[in-house]
Amino acid sequence: MNKAQLVEAIADKMGGRQQAADAVDHVLDAIVRAVVAGERVSVTGFGSFEKVDRPARYARNPQTGERVRVKKTSVPRFRAGQGFKDLVSGSKKLPRGGEVSVKKAPKGSLTGAASATVKKAAAKKTTAKKATGAARKTTTAATAKKTTAKKTTGAAAAKKTTATAKKTAAKKTTATAKKTAAKKAPAKKVTAKKAPAKKSTARKAAAKKTATR
Repeated sequence: MNKAQLVEAIADKMGGRQQAADAVDHVLDAIVRAVVAGERVSVTGFGSFEKVDRPARYARNPQTGERVRVKKTSVPRFRAGQGFKDLVSGSKKLPRGGEVSVKKAPKGSLTGAASATVKKAAAKKTTAKKATGAARKTTTAATAKKTTAKKTTGAAAAKKTTATAKKTAAKKTTATAKKTAAKKAPAKKVTAKKAPAKKSTARKAAAKKTATR
């Protein structure tokens, strides 16, 4: 029997195939997580699951017969309960209809380790999600600050450029005005000097008229 067949076997009792598949997945997940964490999962009358540490040792390659060193490792182990053993050995008979009668587990014998492990795993996932959300918010805020800083720097640079342009334009205008004024000033002086010449010409004309008379 594989997992799919197991799901089909309990589908009618669970109210549907999807409910049965979810139940099998949750049970297996809880057992695996507890054993990986080094805890022992015990179901009275059925058996127990636990993690066993194997020290480093030497073994032989079955093909070549060469001696090989095996590193230290950990393996899962299942030990069948007495009720399970009795049913398999035939000392007890399976009921024709209904479920196999297995002793009920006392309070705390099963739920303590497995449920605690499941709760820890759920808490870790929640913490990881919160941390990820906080990191995203921090990254977004930092990006917004950088964008604002760039805009502020750009505005300041634009202001400096405008101020520099205004100063340059003012300097050019002032210099142009000064040059124009300097060019016009000598022309007025020359005109002022020529005026006396006109007066002397008028005097000469008056003198001529007097002499003629």
